Amino acid sequence: MILNKSSRLKLFLLIIFTGILTSCGTGSYSWGWFAVSPGTSAGQQNLSFLIKGLVPTLTVSLISIFISISLGLLLAIFGLSKNRILNFVHRWWVELFRSVPVLVMLLWVYYGLPISTGLDLGIMAAAIISLALTDSAFEAEIFRAGIKSIPRSQHEAARIMGCTEPQVLWYVILPQTIRNILPPLVNQFAYMLKISSIASVIGLGELTRKANELTVIEYRPLEIYTILIIEYLTLVLVVSLFARKIEMKLDMGREE
Repeated sequence: MILNKSSRLKLFLLIIFTGILTSCGTGSYSWGWFAVSPGTSAGQQNLSFLIKGLVPTLTVSLISIFISISLGLLLAIFGLSKNRILNFVHRWWVELFRSVPVLVMLLWVYYGLPISTGLDLGIMAAAIISLALTDSAFEAEIFRAGIKSIPRSQHEAARIMGCTEPQVLWYVILPQTIRNILPPLVNQFAYMLKISSIASVIGLGELTRKANELTVIEYRPLEIYTILIIEYLTLVLVVSLFARKIEMKLDMGREE
């Protein structure tokens, strides 16, 4: 697997960061790496407990990014439409959800929505809805900018060939748009992986929640949160590598 410059830098920093921490044995702090050491039975159990938060983290992030990308694409089409009502919906949606902090949205959906509407969502659903809604505003602007970056001649050429407006969008404009906006989409997914940690405040058993619970039991915050950092670094690195492979395939297709 070929690593790009950004991925190599992340991997290098991860190795250096881990090496510095594991080599620390002096100072006033009494290090207790045994709490998360794979060489002891207790450490293995603790690591297993921490890793269990991986499934909720990935589940929330993947579903949220799928919904937000879908909404973002629809809103981008609204924003480029000549219909004033659709344009208004786009502007209202983007300005509203881009202005509200994710944590505030999460707390309102989980605690406020049942009181105001009687709709009592579960922890997982509340986290997904909150993350998807707030991220959809950014996705909409990414798609809108990507669609506008495609030369008008592409659209006109497709219409001359007899394509309908939906066909032009689906077969001509969107494939080129996705190729151009892939880097910011990957950045948004990496952001989603990290911001999903706020779901720990409402009790979702994702990575950060598991680390908080284990810290209360073991009282080794530095060691446990170090493992947490390594988990998130690894996740983002894997996403970056995967996106790099897709970019390389798209570039090869463009050259052909």
